[in-house]
Amino acid sequence: MAVTPKQKQAVKVQGFLNNRGTEKFSARILTGNGTMTAEQLAVVSQAAKEFGAGTVSFTSRLTVEVPGIPFDRIQEFQDYLAPAGLVTGGTGAKVRPVVACKGTVCVFGLIDTQGLAQEIHERFFVGYGGVALPHKFKIAVGGCPNSCVKPDLNDIGIVGARTPRYLADRCKECKVCAVANQCPMKAAVKGEDGPMTIDKEICNDCGRCIEKCPFSAVPDGEVGYKIFLGGRWGKVRRMGTPLGVILTREEALDMVEKAILLYKKEGQKGERFGSMIDRLGIDAVRAVLLTGDLLAQKEEILRAE
Repeated sequence: MAVTPKQKQAVKVQGFLNNRGTEKFSARILTGNGTMTAEQLAVVSQAAKEFGAGTVSFTSRLTVEVPGIPFDRIQEFQDYLAPAGLVTGGTGAKVRPVVACKGTVCVFGLIDTQGLAQEIHERFFVGYGGVALPHKFKIAVGGCPNSCVKPDLNDIGIVGARTPRYLADRCKECKVCAVANQCPMKAAVKGEDGPMTIDKEICNDCGRCIEKCPFSAVPDGEVGYKIFLGGRWGKVRRMGTPLGVILTREEALDMVEKAILLYKKEGQKGERFGSMIDRLGIDAVRAVLLTGDLLAQKEEILRAE
């Protein structure tokens, strides 16, 4: 018997996407932060042989897909994954699975991206799993300004930052400035008639200059979290708008929640978060996000139709 459109939609919500031109499905297996254990990978590999086409695909959002699963074996497939702590899902007008770069182990990583992504996954993907939103809501965590996972092209993006602390009185006005030579943005400039300067308008807080001065003019830096709002990629593209302040880890987590609540409260059906920002105005959006009003209204917002 042919699989009906209604049946296809029902399993799509569970993370099973119809393979074009067939009545088989790809299972979208979730990771909380883009990582799996070796044991979990072995289970996925065996499941692909047992239930699917024997291949595994990796998506741009760091989920794993097993194609070629017959409709009548979907439940059996899910049951096979469950003992390994693996689940399927990640579709619909709600918070989508979190994407994180490998900043936790990367030489350029400024923050624990995988740890933060796991907390976001549990708090917002799982915790807000039953909350219907106007459209999909994507979250990405990047460890540094290299932006390997394109945080500024997600509905909300978090980027690790390390703001250098510059002590100008320690600058010896060296003929060759180690800090200026190390700065990839050319924000640090060797002084012609005075100490080296750092242009804060150009500096992207990558932290590459820290501890490079032999006289400790840039001895350390403060780790923080930058936020980008309303990015998207696809048929319609929008670069995320910087929030404009650097936050602590807890403030960044609260900002994610406030963004979701604002979207739930003010977004129109079918409207992406970035389009809502453009409609309301970025100044108005920043103003409400930088207060605690949305968190105070949380229960009221979530109860609303």
